[in-house]
Amino acid sequence: MTFDKNILLVEDNFTNQLVANGMLEDFGLEADIANNGLEALDILNNSKKKYDLIFMDCQMPELDGYDATKAIRAKEAGYIYMEIPIVAMTANAMHGDREKCLAAGMSDYLAKPLDREFLKKALSKWLKQESMDEEL
Repeated sequence: MTFDKNILLVEDNFTNQLVANGMLEDFGLEADIANNGLEALDILNNSKKKYDLIFMDCQMPELDGYDATKAIRAKEAGYIYMEIPIVAMTANAMHGDREKCLAAGMSDYLAKPLDREFLKKALSKWLKQESMDEEL
């Protein structure tokens, strides 16, 4: 089953892009990919799609996930995305990292490597689609 939800994956590592999209496909989803925060802002500002969820890596070149999130919350991707759920995806799993992500304006936090069950919970929570809970 596929779901009519648009996801933006902001991740600079090609292998991590493949892994995340592979897991999303297992849940009937697929993400568009931005390689850094600047590309994410460009996509959000210029795409004809309306995105429902962003998965955001924290450590990226050019514009990292923290600053990209702050820009999105500051309406630099338009008013439409001010409140979009942004889920941090980071290899930084040290004490205080979750708080740093939330302080930057992110909605939630997933540690890498991604865990299928944690990803499933995040998708169910942030996409708020009842049928997805049954299907996942």
